[in-house]
Amino acid sequence: MSPRKLLTVVGARPQFVKASAVSRAILADGGFDEVIVHTGQHFDPNMSAVFFEELDVPAPTHNLEVHSLPHGAMTGRMLERLEAVMLAERPDAVVVYGDTNSTLAGALAARKLNLPVAHVEAGLRSRNARMPEEVNRIVTDRVSDLLCCPTRRAVENLLAEGFGAMPCRVTQTGDVMQDTALYYARLVERRATRVDELSLRGRPFALCTLHRAENTDDPRRLASIVAALHRVADDMPVVLPLHPRTAAALRRDGLDVSLTVIDPVGYLDMVALLKAARVVLTDSGGLQKEAFFFGRPLRHAARRDRVVRARRRRLQLARGRRHRAHRGRVPRGLRGEARLPGEPLRRRGRGRRHRQRPAPARGLSATPSPRARRAPTRSRSSTRAPRRGPRRRWRSPSRRCARCAAPR
Repeated sequence: MSPRKLLTVVGARPQFVKASAVSRAILADGGFDEVIVHTGQHFDPNMSAVFFEELDVPAPTHNLEVHSLPHGAMTGRMLERLEAVMLAERPDAVVVYGDTNSTLAGALAARKLNLPVAHVEAGLRSRNARMPEEVNRIVTDRVSDLLCCPTRRAVENLLAEGFGAMPCRVTQTGDVMQDTALYYARLVERRATRVDELSLRGRPFALCTLHRAENTDDPRRLASIVAALHRVADDMPVVLPLHPRTAAALRRDGLDVSLTVIDPVGYLDMVALLKAARVVLTDSGGLQKEAFFFGRPLRHAARRDRVVRARRRRLQLARGRRHRAHRGRVPRGLRGEARLPGEPLRRRGRGRRHRQRPAPARGLSATPSPRARRAPTRSRSSTRAPRRGPRRRWRSPSRRCARCAAPR
């Protein structure tokens, strides 16, 4: 029996990282022939070719060279060229990763040709429909036949949206980005050299990446972020691997960046910088998860449930607030809980700022967790002796924190 053919669609840095783990498993299985199609969404050698070399991903069979276009034009051009490739290759199934324009184009092209679609990293939701990635992941999930979810929460998201009654298979496979991080973590010390080249070994520094259109296309927002990064740089160096889009936006607005600016780095050097950094400031979904894997405090605008539910540190850059650090782990100028622009806060407990959490978006419902569905049990505190003295009074959120003098 001849091996079955899988067509894998990739195009951006996080997809190269995810594909390395899956391609390694496909090669070890021996029952499949993999055809890799690179859409060209990330085309810079430091953001594309270096990942194929470092992560031992097979070279792409096809490179569509579609990049530097608006969302609609890019997705349409990819869709047109992917359809031609699929008609020529005639694969048994198509594999797509994540939530980029390449993901959406690959899933739609396969569905139009009645080819089975497997979506790796399905079920993730940010509840922010203004993000292009949120639209991409929702549409891709809807047209996929096999939905490979990284976490149980992702499975619950799909079941809450009715996928249990649809003709598709939902399964929890684990996080392939974590598989890759653990696999290559031991190689970082021997093969990554960028930390030593920057003379940052043993020194506290902040690692920052900045590339999302909502941050770079808005001049006021970009200026606010750059100003916040300069305040962080007063306490420790800020290393900024500069994305081509960000470099063009800085030149457009005439912004001077007095940071440690470097060219985009490969996966191993990025992991080395990540492990050595004191704090991570990013708008990248992939780097957010990698920071979580290695226990780094971070701030990210596109929240991932896995990180937020694990209560990792979230910081706010774009609003320009200045908070003093209560502990030395997070640099002065970035302390406080973050929320997206216009996102309301719902009070928990006795009104302490770090116990507040965002309210759910209107029209969205979440499946209660198994713990929430359990029968209520008697609280341990009910068996304790009554507290002596007056109860603590609730303080208005307009009051200022006595420790940091920052608004609650």
